Amino acid sequence: MKAGEDEILQRKEIKTPGRTYSLLLTKRDLGMHYSGMIIYTLRIFSGDVVIALFRTNTYEYPPSSPIDALGVVQAKADEWERELLSGSSEFQAWHESKAIKLSFDAGIPEVLILQGSPRPAGNCSVMAGWAQAFAELAGRTAEVIYLDDLTIRACIGCYQCYNTGTCIFEDDMTGIIRALFGARIVIICTPVYTNTVPGSLKIVFDRCQAYHALQVRSDHFSGKKGLLFSVAGRKGSENFTCITRVVDAFMKNIHIRPSGTVLFDDLDRIRDIQNVPGAEQEIKQAVEKCLHN
Repeated sequence: MKAGEDEILQRKEIKTPGRTYSLLLTKRDLGMHYSGMIIYTLRIFSGDVVIALFRTNTYEYPPSSPIDALGVVQAKADEWERELLSGSSEFQAWHESKAIKLSFDAGIPEVLILQGSPRPAGNCSVMAGWAQAFAELAGRTAEVIYLDDLTIRACIGCYQCYNTGTCIFEDDMTGIIRALFGARIVIICTPVYTNTVPGSLKIVFDRCQAYHALQVRSDHFSGKKGLLFSVAGRKGSENFTCITRVVDAFMKNIHIRPSGTVLFDDLDRIRDIQNVPGAEQEIKQAVEKCLHN
């Protein structure tokens, strides 16, 4: 079995007075993405239709846990078999009501701009506005998302997104992932906060683990391009060391190809980025180059 392919662990017919069901238990090795990660999938079929679905993976269970993924999925298989043999008419209806349905409005916007500063009229907002204007002048749809206006919970590292392709939390991050799915270019605008990105932006980066899980589950690794625009209050390129590493790691994780970086330092002294000679032109050139290459 190759990594990323399903291996059948159990296939079983369950005969009831009304009909015959099929139980299928498979596993998929995702070790190429996370060492030792295995996803187990349990399905109940009525004919060719899946009427019940359960997934779990090895990363959900910490080393100190008394249970493991394989034991959990086998217990679920036994539970479902007992329910079917009991003749319960509610089994199929209940599981159909729990089915996860997720669709993406692909292509809108083409250029997604994540504004990571909590200051709505600060220098990052100016850069985000420039980027949006230049993208729209080039005939592309563009949207600026002001992260500090949203309600987004921090990632809790449960790894359940690898079972479903979606996060367990239903908050404003759902819209960001939908926009990420359709965008062709992702632009990060961020200030330097304690030598790294602001907390709201880091939370978004972490919650994009659900998007990574969606890519892994669907083998969807589209060639998006990414830009980084950042400002630092202090003078010196060393102020951006952690910024560039964190943003590069984020882009790599969800298969965005870094396609340009524009950094402005010494803003504590200059104050307004609009007073930096050539700043708007640098943003314009970076956006145009990314759009046309």
